[in-house]
Amino acid sequence: MDASERVLTAAYELFARRGVQAVGVDEIIARAGVAKATFYRHFRSKDDLILAFLQRRGDIWTRGWLETETLKRAPDARSRLLAVFDVIDSWFQRKDFEGCPFIGIVGHAEPQDRVRAEAVSQLAAVRRFIRRLANEAGVRDADALAASWQTLMAGSIVMALAGNSDAARLAKVLGQLLLTQGNVF
Repeated sequence: MDASERVLTAAYELFARRGVQAVGVDEIIARAGVAKATFYRHFRSKDDLILAFLQRRGDIWTRGWLETETLKRAPDARSRLLAVFDVIDSWFQRKDFEGCPFIGIVGHAEPQDRVRAEAVSQLAAVRRFIRRLANEAGVRDADALAASWQTLMAGSIVMALAGNSDAARLAKVLGQLLLTQGNVF
């Protein structure tokens, strides 16, 4: 593994577990086993590293896990919409549940910050997946459903962080209600 990959791997583990604000460059350098000059040769700043982390998190978490697991769990798009909550429920039940860095960054970064913009972009990727499922399910207003679905997802993540490990199950019940309200979507 080259130095750049070692740095990104170390940062991914630390940022995912503790958050981007709680982890300093020196800790990442020590964990990666590289010199400070090597770090800055590959990443001009901590923000550049955070951007790479967010992109990797989108690849691993959103596309590699959330989408893949959701598609495996249900045979049709309507069922897959609800399966999203089963997937995140399994995440909430894990001892290493760490929350969503996209949500954390959006909540703490300045509106014009490029790191915040990337976090917003990654959240939009999740919404696009939900919108695709809603379109496949024949939902009349897939954009509105996707926005509502993501609100339920984000709320359940925050509540799981606050100690409610049943939050995704509760969100799924609300999702079922949304799907039965055909006149809304």
